[in-house]
Amino acid sequence: MLAVAKEASPIHNEGMSESPSGKLYVVATPIGNMEDITLRALRILKEADLVAAEDTRHSLHLLTHFEIRKPLVSYHQFNEAKRVAEFREHFAAGKNIALISDAGMPGISDPGERLIRACVEAGVAVEVVPGPSAVLQALVGAGFPMVPFHFGGFLPVKSGGRRREMEEAAMRPSTSVYFESPHRLVRALADAAEVIPHREVCVARELTKKFEELRRGLPADLLAHYEAHPPKGEVCLVIRGADAKEIREAAKEAAREDRLARHAGQGQNPKKDSQEAPGELLD
Repeated sequence: MLAVAKEASPIHNEGMSESPSGKLYVVATPIGNMEDITLRALRILKEADLVAAEDTRHSLHLLTHFEIRKPLVSYHQFNEAKRVAEFREHFAAGKNIALISDAGMPGISDPGERLIRACVEAGVAVEVVPGPSAVLQALVGAGFPMVPFHFGGFLPVKSGGRRREMEEAAMRPSTSVYFESPHRLVRALADAAEVIPHREVCVARELTKKFEELRRGLPADLLAHYEAHPPKGEVCLVIRGADAKEIREAAKEAAREDRLARHAGQGQNPKKDSQEAPGELLD
């Protein structure tokens, strides 16, 4: 592995030069099954002058598996500012850098967004090399409505924020996909059983790997299963959204409660008013 020795201080445009000639390749890598690497990804990794990786030890196994020998440097949340400044000189010299994460697409709940944004703002060419996606695989495998869908990254760590997010997901007119730690999955399902007990969910676990699992059902049912069988591996939690009828009924109920609250504030009898104008309240 090669470590970049020179450290440059970041400047206002994240350290990029005004006339770069190199290119940044954002390369998706397998999320568990090595057979999912694309021919294009392999070519780019072989042709790049430098590979920037979230975890060099993890990515070294990937490169070694495919017999790729390239200078490898770390790029993660703790050294992003320094690395972006260092990469300026590589781009200015016409060198191409391939950015990879531990699994999947860099920048999606992984390091990469800062570097990509800096390149775009500085005029450095950015080419995205597509590949496996845990988000899309979980969405399709869940069997819930697929378009539109919402991706929320990792669920909030604290129960209060997690419950609010789940309530919002249940009322969206779209399926929602989240990442979750296997160590927090049981707690997340316990929250779901409390706040969205009748909403169908799917746990997608160890996608593309030998023990891949997609388990669908109500939160309480999945909670019972994973309390008895502690989950391991990477997890996606998919929450089915509201259908059109549910959204209309929720809007009517919200309008009704708002109207009753306003009437009560004006000293009127909300019950009498609702009897006098049922059509207005129940349309």
